[in-house]
Amino acid sequence: MIRSGATGETAAELRPAAAEDVPALARALADAFYDDPVFGWLMPDAERRLARLRRFYVVELRHVGLGRGQAWTSDELAGASISAPPGAWRVPLRAMLMQGSLFGIHVARATRLLAAVERRHLREPHHYFPHIGVAPAAQGRGLGSRLMRPTLDRCDRDGLPAYLEASSERSAALYERLGFRLVREVRVGGSPPLRLMVRPAAA
Repeated sequence: MIRSGATGETAAELRPAAAEDVPALARALADAFYDDPVFGWLMPDAERRLARLRRFYVVELRHVGLGRGQAWTSDELAGASISAPPGAWRVPLRAMLMQGSLFGIHVARATRLLAAVERRHLREPHHYFPHIGVAPAAQGRGLGSRLMRPTLDRCDRDGLPAYLEASSERSAALYERLGFRLVREVRVGGSPPLRLMVRPAAA
């Protein structure tokens, strides 16, 4: 485990997520992204959005974070940072089909947006953060940035960039403080912007 440097009352014990953590982390991530502008556009039914997001993140954690990458969390399971290593950034087909069903009649929106983002995805070797989220009750304490730190440190050791898509101004501002820079904004069919961001490896 990694005891992170805290900016709040206590330091969080960071560790890789395990299979038994998936239900709790899916709930935390769903709570974190419930008011997200892009997910709100993709899942406009507010009454069903939370349940669908929980199912979405169960798939994401099992098939991406644990299946081909890594997910970092804290002992409190208040949030998670999912990352994929170089060459493994594409969502597995099975996971894509499972997640696609959760968008219901708006699946065409999700497909168009995903295709547009994939066309512009960084092609050089990199570590990719598909999702970073902290439950609202635990936000504002620096946990999100600390959950990203193990992967960012690995980027620096490997001399590789980190890449992500920020779905809100608030998250983009956080990533800028961590060294990410905006390279492009993507909008599809009236969607909110997805901000494509890259962080070069530290010298």
